[in-house]
Amino acid sequence: MNEKHYLSPLLEPASVGIIGASERESSLGDVLIRNMLAAGYKGRLFAINPKYEIVHGVPCFKSIEEVPQRLDLAVIAVPAEKTPAIVDACGRAGVKAVIVMSAGFSEAGPRGAMLQRQVMDAAHRHRIRLLGPNCFGVIRPQLGLNATFAHAGAVKGTIGLISQSGALCAAILDWAKPNNVGFSAVVSLGTSSDIDFGEVLDYMISDPRTESIFLYVEGVRDARRFMSALRGAARVKPVLLIKAGRHPDVSRAILSHSASSFGDDKVFDAALRRAGVIRLYNMGQLFAAANALFSHFRPRGNRLAIITNGGGPGVMAADRALDIGIPLAQFSESTMEKLNAVLPPSWSHGNPVDILGDADPERYRKAVHAVLEGANVDGVLVMLTPQSMTDPTGVAEAIIGLEESADKPVVTCWMGEEMVAESRARFIEAGIPTFRTPEPAVELMSHISAYYRNQKLLMQTPASLSHLSPPSIESARLVIEMALGEHRKKLNEMESKALLAAFRIPIAQTVVARSAAEAMVLAAEIGLPVVMKIDSPAIVHKSDVGGVRLNIRSLAAVRSTYQEILDEVRKSQPDAVVNGIAIEPMIQKRNGRELVVGVRRDPAFGPVITFGEGGNNVDANPEVAIALPPLNSFLVGDMIRSTRIASRLGEFRNMPAVDMEALELVLLRVSEMVCELPWLTEMEINPLIVDENGAVAVDARIMVENISPTADRYDHMAIHPYPQHLISTWIVPDGTTVTIRPIKPEDADLEVDFMSRLSPETKYYRFMNTMRELPPAMVARLTQIDYDREMAFVATVAAGGAESEIGVCRYAVNPDGESCEFAVVVVDDWQHRGLARKLMGVLIETARDRGLKYMNGIFLSNNERMIKFVQKLGFVLSNDPDDSTIKVGVLSLQD
Repeated sequence: MNEKHYLSPLLEPASVGIIGASERESSLGDVLIRNMLAAGYKGRLFAINPKYEIVHGVPCFKSIEEVPQRLDLAVIAVPAEKTPAIVDACGRAGVKAVIVMSAGFSEAGPRGAMLQRQVMDAAHRHRIRLLGPNCFGVIRPQLGLNATFAHAGAVKGTIGLISQSGALCAAILDWAKPNNVGFSAVVSLGTSSDIDFGEVLDYMISDPRTESIFLYVEGVRDARRFMSALRGAARVKPVLLIKAGRHPDVSRAILSHSASSFGDDKVFDAALRRAGVIRLYNMGQLFAAANALFSHFRPRGNRLAIITNGGGPGVMAADRALDIGIPLAQFSESTMEKLNAVLPPSWSHGNPVDILGDADPERYRKAVHAVLEGANVDGVLVMLTPQSMTDPTGVAEAIIGLEESADKPVVTCWMGEEMVAESRARFIEAGIPTFRTPEPAVELMSHISAYYRNQKLLMQTPASLSHLSPPSIESARLVIEMALGEHRKKLNEMESKALLAAFRIPIAQTVVARSAAEAMVLAAEIGLPVVMKIDSPAIVHKSDVGGVRLNIRSLAAVRSTYQEILDEVRKSQPDAVVNGIAIEPMIQKRNGRELVVGVRRDPAFGPVITFGEGGNNVDANPEVAIALPPLNSFLVGDMIRSTRIASRLGEFRNMPAVDMEALELVLLRVSEMVCELPWLTEMEINPLIVDENGAVAVDARIMVENISPTADRYDHMAIHPYPQHLISTWIVPDGTTVTIRPIKPEDADLEVDFMSRLSPETKYYRFMNTMRELPPAMVARLTQIDYDREMAFVATVAAGGAESEIGVCRYAVNPDGESCEFAVVVVDDWQHRGLARKLMGVLIETARDRGLKYMNGIFLSNNERMIKFVQKLGFVLSNDPDDSTIKVGVLSLQD
């Protein structure tokens, strides 16, 4: 049984009313009704305006209450000041969704903001879902729905477009029609006062007509919901995104336009990589991707081979590839042998492959075939310049023939115009991307490789590190609570290092001396040489005020340095409160590399982790890698490799390679700190010194802040970590140990095997059909879940040295945020042994702890065993008013 999505009244309406419909030429009401008629809307269409009895042949009613049936969707095209009363009238008339197209709300000052609050109050009061205000509307070509003021409709297709800009929607539609690019849905969000990206993305995930999704984003209101829906969509469909406002000045303009928050653009970029999304930067790239990117490409990697009949264009393409980080493929010996066998002796003998100006179709075919077979090649750019002996169309036909059976992307660049026009037409017909110049061709290849890389990042679900040596979270919390209790947000160095030590990060021990004599005693205990630093909550950068001395080798020097530091600091900052002088061992690592690891809070996406070159080079080389926590080894490795310092972590200038395992562990521990300490707002470990023997945090600076006592454990995170704390075991009466744990992406094979062991009857009662096996998209949906919006527990037992799944239960939170839908299924040979009851007990408690109020279930009326089971659990059953074969159950989760 396919349940309708809760946005169906908006995006699949069976009846639509145009409020403000008009025959006044070019008015909004006129354009709307004309567009609906021109699109051939398949549902029932009504016009509403007290001035007319008929509008363009459509019966017109004086008010929404007079329409003779309940409407799924009302499109409101009246001035802003009239809108609150109309939304209220829609609610009284039972309308389920409204689109508010008018401007003049929050973007128009205090009065507009007041009108928007009134509109939203009316919508919430009547449980109406609202799109807009200040939006372009919705198009669903398959339904003949064009509730927009566009000059042209949309061709039927498979692209779902979601945009915060109506003007951009109009531009894309204007371009798409003559280029035969089709859409499954076009949705303009406007100011997103109610419906936002997350909800429309959620709809498009389950929409069978939508095969790929394009987004135009200006800002994000709810980063958790946005990331959750983005990751959910990207797991089953390609998602491409353009974000405007990469620079702070532009972002301020956007705030007034779309009322959305924004943060650091580099953080947004990191979020997209983690979500498995391709980021595009201009309309040209969007159109190129729309034409070709996901027609039949299956991305592999990013090593590019370039084949050309002209050296200059090949070099241009190679330059652009290196500019944007696309490596040129290094051909294997086998590939070189094949190329030598089919090309003239004077070919370029490298990549780009210059096959010379007299290349005919057969030479092109053999060269491309040899390169496509190469083990080190992930994609091929074939270039042609029309020279006197060139046959552009013949070469194009040869490439089309090869591409049909190729398992790697092929992109073409036929330079020129008149001589190559026919070739381009052939490529377009064959679905092969073709360009006039090398640069956009290479950029398209970079998007394909980015998709490949980001999809791998998307699949990572970091688990806890507690299997190594668990952190002392409680002691870390006590340090933070003590500082906050003293109304301090900045931890001193000893407190900062205590936090690191609590999470098992190696530190340079620090003690604070309050006199010169005490400094000598402590230095003797620690062991010379030592480092001495000012300890003051008012001083962030100690070196800038003369507050640091290194490599002090005698106790006499310790005594004199104590007073020197105090005198120097008092000159620079006479009013600074000084606690004393911190003393720590001088870390001397001959082969050490100085790194910096940081944490900061982004306004939109919350905590992010940064990594780069440290020590005194931080300000000189501010370039750092940025990643959203939680991290695992794969994500940490990707983060390290993306930095400039990465090349110096291996063998470098007679120094051995650093202990990468120790470095990775520090970054993993920092990720764990971010997850488990929501008070942490800022941290800088600088320097973190790493050599062949390990890593040590020499200096650390940490800022903390109070959090709401009602905050959920991971409310501060944009991506919910794997809930390790929910793993439990259950001993069955016969002594078998059953592990009950949250599901994770790696369980895909486990889930497929579990499904194969269910009887047809069990499958029927669970899925309401007798599917033989799970489609790959469904496997992804079932195992790659977002722990914020849903939860699934698998029950497993050890079998033949491996895990075997014997049961699964799950809930998905409904849009109201207060209730959830549940499902449970147990493999046949484990039924009647109490496993279903145990799983449901775990699920119910988790939903209750999550703050949900109700759990709902849908059951076949003839599934008597299930109905008795849920009644014993406390579910109250009723008949489905629309389907006599279905019963609906509700369990109150309130105490």
